Amino acid sequence: MNDEALSPRPAQHWPVSAYTMTSALGRGVAAHAQGLRDGRSGLALQSFDAAPLEAWLGLVDGVDAVALPPALQAFDCRNNRLAWLGLQADGFAARVQQAVQRHGAHRVGVFMGTSTSGILQTEQAYHHRDPQTGALPATLHYGETHNTGSLSRFVQAALGLSGPVWSVSTACSSGAKVFGSAERLLALGLIDAAVVGGVDSLCLTTLYGFNSLELLSPEICRPWDAQRHGLSLGEAAAFALLERDAAEPAAWLWGVGESSDGHHMSSPLPDGAGAVLAMRHALERAGVQAGDIGYVNLHGTATPNNDAAEDQAMRVVFPDVPCSSTKGATGHTLGAAGALEAALAMLALQTGYLPGGTTLRQRDPALQANYLPAGRQAEIGLAASNSFGFGGTNTCLIFGVAP
Repeated sequence: MNDEALSPRPAQHWPVSAYTMTSALGRGVAAHAQGLRDGRSGLALQSFDAAPLEAWLGLVDGVDAVALPPALQAFDCRNNRLAWLGLQADGFAARVQQAVQRHGAHRVGVFMGTSTSGILQTEQAYHHRDPQTGALPATLHYGETHNTGSLSRFVQAALGLSGPVWSVSTACSSGAKVFGSAERLLALGLIDAAVVGGVDSLCLTTLYGFNSLELLSPEICRPWDAQRHGLSLGEAAAFALLERDAAEPAAWLWGVGESSDGHHMSSPLPDGAGAVLAMRHALERAGVQAGDIGYVNLHGTATPNNDAAEDQAMRVVFPDVPCSSTKGATGHTLGAAGALEAALAMLALQTGYLPGGTTLRQRDPALQANYLPAGRQAEIGLAASNSFGFGGTNTCLIFGVAP
């Protein structure tokens, strides 16, 4: 793994026609902008799905009340209901239909990231097994709910699209890596527009899994804090529309950097070398220098090892660039985190407001990145977003105003 192995294509910037996000902080761009300015967190100490385990969780209100249209009933599960909520926010679905009118449904691809998809549906189905045979109920539609491909198929069906449809499941980098998948197909001329995003909803596998790994914090997560104890789980749906020749883009995708360090199943390289490679690759693809970046949305999970490794990487690539983690506001939304935080990076570009560490109390003196303890106004032209996943999958996205 070295820089010489990279052969980035020439910089090519792609317009982002629209974007939206739904999380525990609220529904839509305006709700997130206000929540971050207010320093509010959507996390609360609560349980989930009658589980006896209490934790600080970022649940999205109203998901259980969503009624999918009759034609989409086979896809009914918490994850796809959350996706449906997200598609309706900020008029995003209507913007996709405008792209269909311009390019045709077959020229619009769907690229979705998720880690657990609709596993909750299967967990609940196990409570209704046949007492004699142990068979799961016939009402469980595995392919349309549990399977990781469910989300992409659901979004394609919900939006009436017929172009390429991909699912990416690379743990917590999933919602960021889809930008790279879409960018490559756009560059090849195989599509003219792409719906990219990530959706992950809570399930017991996630809740108890992270608890067993001793990564679930007993208190609200505090990225970059001296007393950080681990992550707080959340759920989210975030989407963006990349479109060739968009008339009035909300932002531009300038560069995508990816790497795979393969160091450990659940721990990053301590020196952050994999993250460094992804960030440098993104800069090369964008055709810019590190000093051109005005803000970095950190992966910032609030686990001791992850924050320390990312801080090491930031010191190498972006030593002076203002940065923060927004997971204290939204929780760690796993497969959706990359898409959610890409949207938050674009929000910083549009509003000129750089969010601070919502839950930070006392900065860890061992961490030296230019971490923002509080939000501040600063007009910027470029913003980056880091997303790192289990198994060493690293992604950095760079967004900017018009090239």
